[in-house]
Amino acid sequence: MNTFADFGLEPKVLQAITELGFEESTPIQAKSIPVALTGRDLIGQAQTGTGKTAAFGIPLINKIPTSEDRIVALIMTPTRELAIQVADEIGKLTRYKGLRSLPIYGGQEIGRQIRALKKKPQIIIGTPGRLLDHINRKTIRLDDVQTVVLDEADEMLDMGFMEDIQSILKMVPEERQTMLFSATMPVNIQKLAQQFLKDPEHVSVIPKQVTAPSIEQSYIEVHERQKFEALSRLLDMESPELAIIFGRTKRRVDELSEALQKRGYSADGLHGDLSQNQRDNVMRKFRDGSIDVLVATDVAARGLDVSGVTHVINFDLPQDPESYVHRIGRTGRAGKEGTAWTFVTPREIDHLHFIERITRQRMNRKPLPSIAEAIEGKQRVTAERVLEVVQNEEFAEYKAIAIQLLEQYDSVQLLAAAMKLLTGEKKNVDIELTPEEPLRAKKRRPDIRSNGRPFNRSGYSGGSRSGSGGGGYRGRDDKRGSYGSGGGSRGGYEGRSGYGSKRSGEGRTENRRPKSPSDDFVNN
Repeated sequence: MNTFADFGLEPKVLQAITELGFEESTPIQAKSIPVALTGRDLIGQAQTGTGKTAAFGIPLINKIPTSEDRIVALIMTPTRELAIQVADEIGKLTRYKGLRSLPIYGGQEIGRQIRALKKKPQIIIGTPGRLLDHINRKTIRLDDVQTVVLDEADEMLDMGFMEDIQSILKMVPEERQTMLFSATMPVNIQKLAQQFLKDPEHVSVIPKQVTAPSIEQSYIEVHERQKFEALSRLLDMESPELAIIFGRTKRRVDELSEALQKRGYSADGLHGDLSQNQRDNVMRKFRDGSIDVLVATDVAARGLDVSGVTHVINFDLPQDPESYVHRIGRTGRAGKEGTAWTFVTPREIDHLHFIERITRQRMNRKPLPSIAEAIEGKQRVTAERVLEVVQNEEFAEYKAIAIQLLEQYDSVQLLAAAMKLLTGEKKNVDIELTPEEPLRAKKRRPDIRSNGRPFNRSGYSGGSRSGSGGGGYRGRDDKRGSYGSGGGSRGGYEGRSGYGSKRSGEGRTENRRPKSPSDDFVNN
């Protein structure tokens, strides 16, 4: 396996990669990065969770000079969530080089994006619908773009973005590098590649299973307000040797680690706002067993190399399947069995099923642990500790007092009292965490015409495509509609919904009056 030092990267890029904790490249990175660094066009076939963002992000960042003040790289993604995630990772990879990147997506106030564009980012990461809006407003110019990345291309085409992608790519200079990443290679993806890529190198990494089979995966359906009680019971019942608990935000990690400490658990938190000294201190305690529960964000846990993690608990469901794979990969290493638990609120069940589909792994539904199961779990661990001392015969100096006590008290009563002391009583402290918003699953609206008949796969209604008409509303990921021009009648609605966003992808089937810009966009 290649290390990142083998690729001949700029020192500042390598420094950022090292600080993120990455040493060895994943298979898709090992195959893609050397090709991409030569400037060749590339088709990468890889599932979510294989590290493809770094596969295209590292060579992209490596070749852009810091003196550049034009948009020279464009990354297109199907959803706002992926745009944000890719922008976040690109930001981390450029932290020492000092490049500027900006996510552009529907659902966020366009004025905010226009102001951010004035800071002259070199890299734009966006959804096709909102990108076209900016291009039409002339707030984004593509005349200087030297690199284009199509991320999750099959997903973009499934969501009806073919025309938008083609329109955008026709505005980019022909002399450019184009990289297309897709999990599958259907005919429409092949046609897109033939149209816009020049003699591309094809690299493929399609694993049979995205996640390790040695990890037992379960979920508990629980309301947001019940999560902490569920966590306490689960920790008592399972009694993990070393556990990592994942929270979605820094605030969540801070609140959760403090709450666990109040309840008497040996826990600490890890997130991006900690100094390197604080981070090292937490990790030292976790490695030497001073704490047995680490609460962390996805960002903080990237690149963590801790042996002996027996349990991963997703206190908050992750935003995307890639994050889920990274999270549970902290356990079950080196052929050992691991256990992953996920808390899911009722409104997030669809999102859980989406993660199951992408990772090709089914999670077992388990009931909320009862108080009795929690108590039994703690007692079992205490009994194991006592038996370990007995087997090792590490109690000679305690025999005299044991004999004295046995002359006065019943042996069962004495042992039960000792077990109670050793087990410890959970501190009865009321805990209230700040609730997190539920995640929404990717929903794909059926493409329905006004007469009730579905569109075909290309998004057209099957009606005439000739003539000078162009009526019919086309909804994009950002809810903004445009009225067709040129190509004839395209009645009805083209659904292009994204997953996980509050109102992303909503549209109406009827034609609508022209709206003012303030009507078009929903504040995040």
